[in-house]
Parts: sequence; C-alpha cells; structure tokens
Amino acid sequence: MIEIRNLYKTFSSGDDKVDALQNINLTIADGDVYGIIGMSGAGKSTLVRCINMLERPTAGTVTVNGRDMGALSNAELRQARREITMIFQQFNLLMQRTCLQNVCFPMELSGVKKAAAKKRAMELLELVGLPDKAGAYPAQLSGGQQQRVAIARALATDPKVLLCDEATSALDPNTTHQILSLIRDINDKLGITVVVITHQMSVVKEICKHVAILDHGTVAEEGLVSAVFAAPKSEAARRLVYPAREGEIISDPGSETKVRVIFASAAAASMPLVARMARERSVMANIISANTQPIDGKTYGDILLGIPHEQLSAALDFLRGIPELTVEEVSDLV
Repeated sequence: MIEIRNLYKTFSSGDDKVDALQNINLTIADGDVYGIIGMSGAGKSTLVRCINMLERPTAGTVTVNGRDMGALSNAELRQARREITMIFQQFNLLMQRTCLQNVCFPMELSGVKKAAAKKRAMELLELVGLPDKAGAYPAQLSGGQQQRVAIARALATDPKVLLCDEATSALDPNTTHQILSLIRDINDKLGITVVVITHQMSVVKEICKHVAILDHGTVAEEGLVSAVFAAPKSEAARRLVYPAREGEIISDPGSETKVRVIFASAAAASMPLVARMARERSVMANIISANTQPIDGKTYGDILLGIPHEQLSAALDFLRGIPELTVEEVSDLV
C-alpha cells in the first residue's frame, strides 16, 4: 500500500518560490492500477518522484509497504527502490547495450550472478513479447519495442510497485494501446501495484481502476474512474471529462440554455431521448455534441443539448424523470 499524507513540495530559486504540491493525501491499495492526471504544470511528475524520493518532499510523508520513505537511510532507500521501479516517456535505455544487457543491468547492480541474470532477463523479454530481440540494440527497435524493453528492465528486480511517468506520451495511439494492454496484463499476472502519471484521459479510461485529478498542485478530485467519469464534481475534472468540442459554438445563449445529460448505462445511452422529449413534451432540443465511451465494462457518456429558454422547465422535468441519467444546466463549455 502507498499512503501519501499531508505532502508538500516547494521549489525555491533565490527569492522565488513555487508550491508544486500542496497538502496531497492519497491511498493507493496493493494491486491497484491508479491514475494521476492533470494538465501540464499540475504537479503530476513531481508527485510520482516524491513516491520513490527522487524528489524529497518539503513536508509530509510517503509510506510504501509500511516504510516511511523519507526516514530511510541512503542505503535503505537504494534497497527500497528495487521494489519501486519506474518507466519514462523517453525509455532511457542504454544505447550501447543490447536489449538483453539492458534488462540484465539492474540485476548486475544488485549482485545477481551473470547466468541467473541472463536467464531472468530472457524470461522478462518473453513476458513483454520480445524474446527475438535479445541481441538487438535499442536504435534498431521501434518506440513501442523500446518501451517494452524498458518495462522488462523495470521488472528485473521483482518490484512491488511500477511507476509510469507519461510512459505512452511519445507513442502513436495503436502502440499506446498495446503498451497499456501489456501493463494491465502484467498487473493481472504479477499483482504489481501500478501508478500511471498522464495528461491523457484516454489512458486513464483504458487501464486505471482509480484516479486522482491534480490541479495546480492540489487533489481536485479522486475516486473510481467510472464514478469520476459518470459525474465529475470538480471544475478540473469537468475540464478533462468534458473538454470543449469543436462545434459547441453553434449554441445561441440568447435563445437557449445548455443542458448536459449524463448517462451511466447502455440502456440509457441507447434511449432516443431527444425524439421522446419532442414527442411527449413538444420540446425541440438542439444537439450540440454527444459522446459515449466504455469504462470498466459499462457504457458512459453525455449529450450537450441546447433547450429553448421557454421550454427549459418541461425539458428538465422530462429528463430528470428517467432512471440512470444525471441532468445539469451548464453556463459555459465546461
């Protein structure tokens, strides 16, 4: 378990100070795939680097598997980091070493005998689907293959926690999907706790079970991914879940009110809401935008409607009477 309590991180440069993290409190259960998401500058990477003490917090504690990371000696911290490994956006492979040698490297540093390290490295390359690339060099691989080697290397010390700092940001969508599927498969097979740092909601939706949304160094919202997507409460979450979509400017605020309808089941998503509302209540709604997405085996989504001002009451009465819908007026495009 990872427990982060009252965590602060302030960077100072002369008389200038930047509060990168402010009073962060999170609990990440063993075996979870936990997403930490936010816009650029929200503090995501600083937070993940505080977990393994690559960045020392200004105040607060980080406890991993019962150990206060900030209280460890340098030797104890080096030992602890073998159980808290990390993969990065730029892969960070050693270009003069083969894939096999890259995976062997952390075991060499830990004193594992050469034959045992080579055997384990081949097992890990098999796990990530690259046993045929053992003798290849990183420059001979695609970006997705390099990230697979980086994952194999991160698993070499049998970690309990895998930190992924924007690990798919440099990859195309298809390769991103393959890497996320691999990480999820590793989580299922090995029970490793995975912390995913990203600015992409698509990554969170595909792989994570829980999510924390960071905004200007604070936790704006956290919970099950499905719950946050179904009904985001904070402004930061709403900006991520409901980004302004091209075409939403067609709504005329002088003649209509924007109403967002959020549905949390396939049955609700497939219902002809606009047609029924027109037939049963004579409300002529303008469909501004719509979106559906599967999350954790369920269908979630939203429709943004433009309702004529004089028909707003009838529309809200109709929509709020339908199960598995959340209905809200919106005053802007968030």
